[in-house]
Amino acid sequence: MKLAVVGGGSTYTPELIDGFARLRDTLPISELVLIDPAADRLDLVGGLARRIFAKQGHPGKIVTTSDLDAGVEGADAVLLQLRVGGQAARLQDETWPLECGCVGQETTGAGGLAKALRTVPVVLDIAERVRRANPDAWIIDFTNPVGIVTRALLQAGHKAVGLCNVAIGLQRKFAALLHVTPAEVHLDHVGLNHLTWELGVRLGGPQGDNVLPKLLAEHGDAIADDLRLPRQVLDRLGVVPSYYLRYFYAHDEVVRELGTKPSRAAEVAAMERELLALYADPALDEKPGLLAKRGGAFYSEAAVDLAASLLGNGGSPVQVVNTYNNGTLPFLADDAVIEVPARVDGTGAVPLPVPELDPLYAGLIAHVTAYEDLALEAALRGGRDRVFRALLAHPLVGQYDYADGLTDRLIEHNREHLAWA
Repeated sequence: MKLAVVGGGSTYTPELIDGFARLRDTLPISELVLIDPAADRLDLVGGLARRIFAKQGHPGKIVTTSDLDAGVEGADAVLLQLRVGGQAARLQDETWPLECGCVGQETTGAGGLAKALRTVPVVLDIAERVRRANPDAWIIDFTNPVGIVTRALLQAGHKAVGLCNVAIGLQRKFAALLHVTPAEVHLDHVGLNHLTWELGVRLGGPQGDNVLPKLLAEHGDAIADDLRLPRQVLDRLGVVPSYYLRYFYAHDEVVRELGTKPSRAAEVAAMERELLALYADPALDEKPGLLAKRGGAFYSEAAVDLAASLLGNGGSPVQVVNTYNNGTLPFLADDAVIEVPARVDGTGAVPLPVPELDPLYAGLIAHVTAYEDLALEAALRGGRDRVFRALLAHPLVGQYDYADGLTDRLIEHNREHLAWA
């Protein structure tokens, strides 16, 4: 089995490598190709990757290359984890929206739109080259904004499934609180990528007992602290929102906070420099503890599970993924991309039925889906007016003067990545 990772020079990659090594019985990889244009980073990450495989006795071969076409040739699955423009572009995404009084964040709001505009054309070009190399290859998209990027891939006819680590992180957290194994915990996880709610936490499977009320009663303070939301918000909702919902539920508070502290992009850039220095140590043969602070917790386990299921090598029968709606949420079009539990096998992902949604959640999902429609149109066709329309539609923008100012800033800061600008 051959897998390729586009963006293999990412500091995330050792997390992925560790999962491949530990879970080799679930996903028996014979060849793993790390692909990245940044040769210096790729050499460091590739060296550590080989040492991790060697230490854990994994027999697979690890290849590094900057040649995308050669790297994906014959691959059974290709994982996408790229960041167009690097941390410098992320820093801009988190900065200029604040000038207009809006959240500056890399996947949500105006910054998220900028990332989508930079990313979608690049990902579609990669996917076409993967299809030429092996039309049967699966594409697993971990590249943000996952919902918009996955929809672009699916609409272009690619065999693609989107993946995010929010659900698996909550599953692990709830399992620890309940003193059970993660496999025993099933989430009623419903919404869009980075816009989800846990409507239920079930033991034993999709039809198991819902223990969410017990979790909130006994551990509500800890859960609320993790989400940085008041405990009373969880009690009044009776559900657990994704931590990304804080950008919606406490927008003005977040904007004030972001204006008074270093950006997350600056923190991550400093952390990446430290991680790369660690990776350069020839004695290091395991993922360092610092990597846990970088983000992407449990990404490797989710990726292994998904790849194993898509490639017919086992894997969990039900996984939370991003895929076509196809009637699951009746108020959305079939070709909207949603994030819900789905049955996953060699034919792809089929969403499971979900509980009926309160209008409080359904309304916001419909609103953000409309924005994503316009964002994808802007990413595919370009043009200032399409960017403006997408921003005006976003619930975190929604005013014409904000949308105008943000449009000008977005184009100015991303001109080198926008072929039409």
